[in-house]
Amino acid sequence: MNTQFKKGILELCILKIISEEDMYGFEVINQLSSILDVNENTIYPILRRLTTQKLFTTYQKESNLGAPRKYYKITNLGNKKLDTYLNEWSDFLKNVNNILGGNNE
Repeated sequence: MNTQFKKGILELCILKIISEEDMYGFEVINQLSSILDVNENTIYPILRRLTTQKLFTTYQKESNLGAPRKYYKITNLGNKKLDTYLNEWSDFLKNVNNILGGNNE
C-alpha cells in the first residue's frame, strides 16, 4: 500500500480504536499491525501529536510485567474530531467509488 495514503488514514484508525477502549501504545501498534503494515516509529509520533492536540489524555497504570504503562484515553474533543473524520471518510469513499464506478453503499 502507498505510504502516503496509509499515513493519511492512520490518525482516523487510532482515534477509532482508542475511542472503543483505552490502550497503551504497544496495544495500539499490535492491533493496527495485524491489519496494516505499521510499526512504533509510525504510531508513537501520531499518539504524541494527538495528545498534544488534546484529542487524548494519558494516565499511568501498573503492569505485572514491569514498569507502569501509559494509557491513552480519548477526550470529548477527540470524539468530536473522530465524528468529523468518520463523516469526511464516508463522503470521500462515496466520491471515490463514484469516480471508479463502484458501488455507493
